[in-house]
Amino acid sequence: MPPAPDRPTPNRLRETAANDRPQERLERFGPQVLSDAELLAMLLRSGTQGHDVLTLSTRLIQEAGSLAGLTRWHVQDFRRLKGIGPVKALQLVTVMEVARRVVAQQGEAHPLLDRPERIAAHLLPFTLGLEVEKFWVLCLNRRNRLLRLVELTSGTANATLAHPREVFRTAVREGASAVVCAHNHPSGDPAPSAPDIQLTRQLREAARTVDIALLDHLILGRAAADPTGRGFYSFREAGVL
Repeated sequence: MPPAPDRPTPNRLRETAANDRPQERLERFGPQVLSDAELLAMLLRSGTQGHDVLTLSTRLIQEAGSLAGLTRWHVQDFRRLKGIGPVKALQLVTVMEVARRVVAQQGEAHPLLDRPERIAAHLLPFTLGLEVEKFWVLCLNRRNRLLRLVELTSGTANATLAHPREVFRTAVREGASAVVCAHNHPSGDPAPSAPDIQLTRQLREAARTVDIALLDHLILGRAAADPTGRGFYSFREAGVL
């Protein structure tokens, strides 16, 4: 007996009543009423043969685990799905990067950064989806409020990311009374490496020389990959500073 032919994939958009389709609901009620898949469908605009845009957007979210998961995708990740061509993949990557930057730039203009938990929470949006190490200098005033956040370097996981001279040159330029240094571990495990410890000791000595307080050096990871469940490591708490 020959195998039964594959059933065609239902066209969810076509089966949806005209008044209930994403574009019509968006125009009538605003973006808040749309689901994650419907919002993504508005960006995609069209599907492909056998895959309508709602089905395609739903599959994207399922593959990534969530809408937020798509912020960690690269062009080649989007291209794996049938219906996502090179131009559409670039558009999606661009939108996800815009979303990451908007989240990172939200919040209080001059937050108080006097404890590791507050510092880690402030920096968390900057680390989402990063697959390379970045090193930041947070320049603080006398009350430990942020004057400016400076991304000092960006590179691979095996690269030396910062030199104390550049850290404190930045602090002097910004008129900082204190600094916090921070970098991320793309692996998600914030446990310090031997080079991390060596750099922190160098930063400690340089801070004494220029008389600018080194409040802390944080390594940022992910709570799920951190044995302690915190998602960050503080050299101040560890007693190195």
